[in-house]
Amino acid sequence: MTPSPDATDDAVIRAFAGLPALLDRAPALIARGRLLDCDCRLGPMDHPCYATIRGGRIVELTPAPVLMRSWRFSYRATAVAWMAYWQAEPKPGWHDLLALTKRGEAVLEGDLHPFMTHLQYFKDLLALPRAKAEAAAS
Repeated sequence: MTPSPDATDDAVIRAFAGLPALLDRAPALIARGRLLDCDCRLGPMDHPCYATIRGGRIVELTPAPVLMRSWRFSYRATAVAWMAYWQAEPKPGWHDLLALTKRGEAVLEGDLHPFMTHLQYFKDLLALPRAKAEAAAS
């Protein structure tokens, strides 16, 4: 895959910063995650954000570095992977969080129970920036 010129950690960090606002506009997704309470790391490989999720809402999102912050699980991917994942119509192999780990473009680590229990929630949450790509494509 040819890297997008926008595929930088800074671009990914900016996209993640907008995630709480995108989530607030998705009440069905919040309802799907209503039983989820966890602290996790999400974002680019070297500069993930620390997310506190309570009742399906992101109540805190703090960019790295944060010293000695605990987390249950971590899902980090390369900037290229995030930009490909956020395309309006991602290519096969770039369309799914677990496909990105299989490609070696993402790392999933820690206690996977909350991630796997709420897998569809996380897939939909982390795909929210696609809406901007879809709007730009139309």
